[in-house]
Amino acid sequence: MKHPSSREFFAYWDQQRGHARAPDRGEIEPGAVRELLGDIFVLSYDPSAGYPFRVAGTRVCALLGCDRKGSSFSALFNPGCRREIEDIVGVVAEEMLAAVAGITATAEDGAVAHLELLLLPFNHRAHTPLSLTGLLAPFGGSHGAVRDFNLTSWRYLGHPPQPLGPRVLRKLKVARGLMVYEGLR
Repeated sequence: MKHPSSREFFAYWDQQRGHARAPDRGEIEPGAVRELLGDIFVLSYDPSAGYPFRVAGTRVCALLGCDRKGSSFSALFNPGCRREIEDIVGVVAEEMLAAVAGITATAEDGAVAHLELLLLPFNHRAHTPLSLTGLLAPFGGSHGAVRDFNLTSWRYLGHPPQPLGPRVLRKLKVARGLMVYEGLR
């Protein structure tokens, strides 16, 4: 992650999940990331609707030129890379892996704008629709509204392996001359 906002939001998300694969939606407290709220959004996991925005921060809306609530996230991307971003969103939501991506977009003045996209899953809960959160932050100066997103790079951020504690072995006598060892944690 190159953008400081992405690193800060990921660190908070990582702290909230602890040893779980992802935190519950209710564990993300907006007040704790107050300075980042303008760059944060939440998507519904609805592939048929293009993963619509449930909510988007003010800087995200300004960057995209309008309020994005209910509009398709994947439609922001050029047709050539739309399938890739849909696959990435699917992996984030279904496999609960975080992802970070580099994006280029076209600014109002025709210049190329560079952005960083962070996608973070929420823990799956029964009887609630799947959703995920993310952060979209531009590098450099203000370009106004941007359009025609292209993926330039991406990677998944796996959960760091947890150290295993010492194994406790318990000896059970099953039959004469045969010993079975059962491993316990």
